[in-house]
Amino acid sequence: MKTIYTIVAVTAALTLNSCGSSLAPVRKDAIKPITVTQKTAHDTDDPAIWINPTDAAKSIIIGTDKETDGGLFAFDLQGKILKKSISLQRPNNVDIAYGLIINGKKVDVAVTTERENNKIRVFSLPDLEPIDNGGIPVFEGETMRDPMGIALYTRPSDKKIFAVVGRKNGPSGSYLWQYELTDAGNGNVGGKVVRKFGNYSGKKEIEAIAVDNELGTIIYCDEQFGIRKYKANPDENDNAELALFGQNDFKSDHEGIAIYKKENGKGYILVSNQQANTFMVYPREGVNGNPNSYPLLSEIPTSTIECDGADVTSVNLGGAFQNGLFVAMSNGRTFHYYSWNSIQQLIDAAKK
Repeated sequence: MKTIYTIVAVTAALTLNSCGSSLAPVRKDAIKPITVTQKTAHDTDDPAIWINPTDAAKSIIIGTDKETDGGLFAFDLQGKILKKSISLQRPNNVDIAYGLIINGKKVDVAVTTERENNKIRVFSLPDLEPIDNGGIPVFEGETMRDPMGIALYTRPSDKKIFAVVGRKNGPSGSYLWQYELTDAGNGNVGGKVVRKFGNYSGKKEIEAIAVDNELGTIIYCDEQFGIRKYKANPDENDNAELALFGQNDFKSDHEGIAIYKKENGKGYILVSNQQANTFMVYPREGVNGNPNSYPLLSEIPTSTIECDGADVTSVNLGGAFQNGLFVAMSNGRTFHYYSWNSIQQLIDAAKK
């Protein structure tokens, strides 16, 4: 059943608490969602978009339900729940990659952090079945583990897939660990640590992580401090920070990150300004020939309340999403789908 809400209805319905603070109302000029999904059981947190390779209109959204006895939910483009995964112990963030080689075959995967078990979990797509033999332990040997954020990097040269994992707390310089996903035999996925990196301010936590495969970069939010950028390829042995931006643009927490990709490395980076119920937009390619310069281009007010996570695609999914779909988590156990056109209009207006 397709559910379409006006901004008034969304504002009235979404009143639950989030991990953020100082709940702000939805702005009157907020863009309206095309669809609001059916509700999950507990607490939505982060979405990822899987593009159906044979029919983009049949693409699905994978979203986390963040609680003990939570799980991953698969939604169609009308917001209907198609399936829930096996129960997981507080799944936090999720990301998707294509073509992981398992038993000689290419398998699309969704990978999520399972916070209470200190593991990452791997599911095949689109059937959302576990293929990890109970999970891959992360941050082994560390006092603070609690995995939260995750993003997947597919290296263009050999198509190997790596998981970049963040946690609730950790030391600056090695806060993030990067794992190569491997064929563990018997149809299961394993993982091995290949890198430890990432500066941390100590202010709050690092949860939102995004990878730009084409540009070979990792971008993550050091909450209440700024947005940091690093190289994605672990074999380059380069852990130098490339950029730190967005330090003065946010009301409080820097949250979910989504990268809208245009041709030739152009596009936009959208970051949730959680307590303001807006998204801050930066140029994916940088400005004036400097790929590490990120001035604020626009602030997009949305219908979401205290958004933790988001994803976006520029692929034509048909209908209202011919120039792409932007999906964001909201309080009220839902995800909101927006036509990219509504976002692009506001970005263009800010340039005038």
